[in-house]
Amino acid sequence: MAAPRPSRARRAGRAGRAVAVVTALATLMLAQAASAATLRIACSALGQERVLCEQGARAWAAETGHTVDLVAIPNSATERLGLYQQLLSAGAGDIDVLQIDVVWPGLLAEHLVDLGPVLGGQAGDHLGALVANNTVDGRLVAMPWFIDMGLLYYRADLLDAHGLDVPETWAELTETARAIQEAERAAGNSDLWGFVWQGRAYEGLTCNALEWIASHGGGTVVAPDGAITVDTPQAAAALDRAAGWVGTISPPGVLNYAEEEARGLFQAGNAAFMRNWPYAWALAQGDDSPVRGKVGVVPLPAGPAAPDDQPAATLGGAQLAVSRYSAHVNEAIDLVRHLTSAEEQTRRAVQGSFNPSRPALYTAPEVLSAVPILVDMRPALDYAVARPSTVTGTRYNQVSTAIFTGVHRVLSGQADGAAGVAAIAARVQRIKRGGW
Repeated sequence: MAAPRPSRARRAGRAGRAVAVVTALATLMLAQAASAATLRIACSALGQERVLCEQGARAWAAETGHTVDLVAIPNSATERLGLYQQLLSAGAGDIDVLQIDVVWPGLLAEHLVDLGPVLGGQAGDHLGALVANNTVDGRLVAMPWFIDMGLLYYRADLLDAHGLDVPETWAELTETARAIQEAERAAGNSDLWGFVWQGRAYEGLTCNALEWIASHGGGTVVAPDGAITVDTPQAAAALDRAAGWVGTISPPGVLNYAEEEARGLFQAGNAAFMRNWPYAWALAQGDDSPVRGKVGVVPLPAGPAAPDDQPAATLGGAQLAVSRYSAHVNEAIDLVRHLTSAEEQTRRAVQGSFNPSRPALYTAPEVLSAVPILVDMRPALDYAVARPSTVTGTRYNQVSTAIFTGVHRVLSGQADGAAGVAAIAARVQRIKRGGW
């Protein structure tokens, strides 16, 4: 027997409820679409940085329903800072989340959101020195993302082939690089150079110069008490030594090298030694790298009076900050939370050799397995040298410009070391104008 047919009223009721459900779902979807934000994040494209940043941002977007666009910015730290200052000074909301250098919190603080109320509880999981560095007048203006320091990369296969040891002083590096370069060229490898580094007139040269000067016992240009200390025989000798590399163990073009130019030459197999940041490790070990399995990493060399003179490694790294002029401050803060999380920092360490700012991850088996150079980096942490950004405050950019401009003059043969450090000291004194 056939089931009784629903009455017209019941059929109308069901149809009405179906319409209501569809309407509710459509309303919910429209509300979600209306509340979805499009954020813009500025990430460096140095090495794998852009790819890893984009992957992390896309994962957050997939979880939250928001959209993230990446903004193209210069790889040069100096040019990037200039761009940020131009946009922020105009109150432009073009960028919501900014990747900033370790020396920029004091320079940009007035334009950045205080992350403390939301992320302050997580800040204790990061390296304390970086949290302190990112706290300006009690405001946490950036969260640590990864840390950096200068390291010496070497071709282990070339050292073995020529029966040479890893150099421990700058003098040993100079002689070892020269010996390998001469022997390889005599054997027909005419493209090989001994040592590549960052010699362009930009922030990267300031980092290199501080390592040379500090390891020679010449201090940090500006002392923590604000005194200008660069005009010394030790600092002059350090710059004269570096100038002697240009055209001998380093290509003349090194005067225009930033990180990627140095890495490109080294990774192509055309340099025995390289000074660079940790990011270069993963790329050197990539499947398509000609030097895969042939590279070692150690702390940078010490000065001429070793063991009294110690190595020096300029402390670097990136932080993430939120612009005060963002139209989506809450969403931007949440993106920063995600990108600086333990899970994301682990992924970046494993895939790109980016050193976590969370100390707990340095003992994580997954991280150590993927980034064995962390073991070699630990001694370098003891020799980390901070740039004089805290004491010079908002004038640090001017001070750094004075440093790299003066050092570049020495490297290019326009001045000797003594004249170079005297000129740097005089220019920094004018910047100081009686007080910082």
